[in-house]
Amino acid sequence: MNTKGNIILITGGATGLGFALAERLVALGNEVIICGRRQDRLDAAKQRLPSVHCRRCDISNAESRNEFCSWVEAMFPNVNMLINNAGIQRKVDLTAGTGALIDDDNEIDINLKAQIYLAERFMPLFLKRKEAAILNVSSGLGFVPMAAFPVYSATKAAIHSFTTSLRFQLRESQVKVFELIPPTIYDTELKGKPIEKAEWNVPVAEVADAAIRGLERNSYEIAVGMAKGWVDGTNADREQAFKNMNH
Repeated sequence: MNTKGNIILITGGATGLGFALAERLVALGNEVIICGRRQDRLDAAKQRLPSVHCRRCDISNAESRNEFCSWVEAMFPNVNMLINNAGIQRKVDLTAGTGALIDDDNEIDINLKAQIYLAERFMPLFLKRKEAAILNVSSGLGFVPMAAFPVYSATKAAIHSFTTSLRFQLRESQVKVFELIPPTIYDTELKGKPIEKAEWNVPVAEVADAAIRGLERNSYEIAVGMAKGWVDGTNADREQAFKNMNH
C-alpha cells in the first residue's frame, strides 16, 4: 500500500494510537481527517497537528455517524483510506446481572457495530479509487480473551472475523484490508488496562510505527509485541493460551 498522497479518515484520532497514526501519516504527505467524541481533545489535536481536519462525531450514535459520513463524502470525495481505530474497554462482571452492562459507553456499538457500518458506508467510494485500504484495529485479546474484559475481548474477536471475511470478499479488488493487532498500549487513555506485566506492554509509538511498516509491506495481519505470540498461540494451543492469559 502506498503510504503517501492518500486522503485518510481515522476514527478516535484525537488521542492515543489514533493521533500517533495521524502524526506519522501527515508527515508522509497524506491528508488526514480525524473524528472523536470530545471537542476538547479534537481542539488539542488540531493545535499539535494543524494540518489535520477535525470533526466531532460519536460513532456509536447512528444520527451522529450518518451526519459525519455525509460531511466526509461531500468535503473529501476522494477519500481512499479508513482506519477504524476508535474503541473503549471496560471491566464487566457478568455475575452481577444485566446491570453491569448499563453504561453510556457501549462497547459493542463503538468497538464493532460502528466499524462494520463505516467500512460498508465508504466502500462505494473506495471501489472507485485506484488504490484504497481499510485498517481495522483489533487486539491480542481478540485471540486470547481476558475474562475480566468479556465484551471488549468479544468485540475484538468479532473485528478479526469481520476483517478476515472482508479481505476475502475484496480479494479481487483494489481495496486492501489490514488488521492491526496490538498488545496492551500503556500510554493511551484506553480505559481499564488489563495487563500490568511490563513485558506485555508497549508504547503507542511502537504500535504506530509497526502499522506504517505493515501498510508499506502489505502485511495484512500486523501483530505487535506480545500480541504476535498470542495470535500464534491460539493456532498452536488455544486452550493453554486462554489459561495463560487468565492465570
